[in-house]
Amino acid sequence: MFNPHPNLANEVNRSIIQSEIEGGVFLNDLPPSTVLEIQTMHHRYTAVLLGGSEALLSGHPEFCPEPVQVAIAGSTWGGSMLKLQYVGRGMHLEFRHPAYATPIVTSPIQEIRDNVPLPALELDSRPHGAHS
Repeated sequence: MFNPHPNLANEVNRSIIQSEIEGGVFLNDLPPSTVLEIQTMHHRYTAVLLGGSEALLSGHPEFCPEPVQVAIAGSTWGGSMLKLQYVGRGMHLEFRHPAYATPIVTSPIQEIRDNVPLPALELDSRPHGAHS
């Protein structure tokens, strides 16, 4: 459990304690290929972890309608303080997208689930070149 630090502002100490109460997950504690479902206030994201901070992220109609490789920086409380490589309830996920110069910050995370099954890919069993 976190002990308030005398050199941190009360608001920062409160936010850290609240993140422990709300719960979350450190990406480094999860093996590659773990699938996280991250429900924010506005969107439901799917993150397939690739190792370290890298993930295939989908679920936002503009930034990632299809899986795109991003670097998950961590979670914020809405300001500039970042809990590195952490996905926390009540916090905002921050990630770097290859097509955008600045980090993308989500609406507050409401729920996190892990090992969510991915939708099965429909494979066409017809021989290459055969059409109906």
